[in-house]
Amino acid sequence: MKSVSISAAKRVDLGKKEAKLSRAAGNVPCVIYGGKTIQHFTVKENALNNLVYTPNVYTVAIDIEGTTVNALIKDIQFHPVTDRILHIDFIELIAGQEVNAEIPVVCTGNAIGVMNGGKLRTTLRKLSVRATPENLPDNVTLEISEMTIGQKIYVRDVETKNFDILTSGNAVIVSVKTARGVVDDEEEEAAEAPAAEAPAAE
Repeated sequence: MKSVSISAAKRVDLGKKEAKLSRAAGNVPCVIYGGKTIQHFTVKENALNNLVYTPNVYTVAIDIEGTTVNALIKDIQFHPVTDRILHIDFIELIAGQEVNAEIPVVCTGNAIGVMNGGKLRTTLRKLSVRATPENLPDNVTLEISEMTIGQKIYVRDVETKNFDILTSGNAVIVSVKTARGVVDDEEEEAAEAPAAEAPAAE
């Protein structure tokens, strides 16, 4: 999985008043856990934009005043009105120790069913997976070129390598739905095929 680096400053006072003042100064209070100690720190809000407002998922190398900790975002709190970032929880990544992560689904190709007038419906845009940090994938890629109208790809259809999928195997990831007036490829071919000639009378 790709990684990004950010700089952070330790939080000394953990009260609500200090957090409010920190946000007013353009910082975001954060916490990291999962390792030997829990660490509280702040990060400049603009340094988090490309990490938070993106469909991609990254590991994060957090430089906390000279000490670097590798982590993954676990939870983000947003302001209910302004949508500004209020707080972020990180989980520390430890080599060889499995961690859960939400990995984006990427569809490639143009489905046959869509070209015939069907509608592509993506039900799941992320899958919950479990793996060691070094085996976390950037995304789960699905090739949909051969999908016809009515066809679905389930979680159980996804091939995995060095990671486990925690999302239910019966869940549908993507499907091609029938649109009004759409005729399936095979039906079109059958309709366009010339009628067989009757055998000649003896």
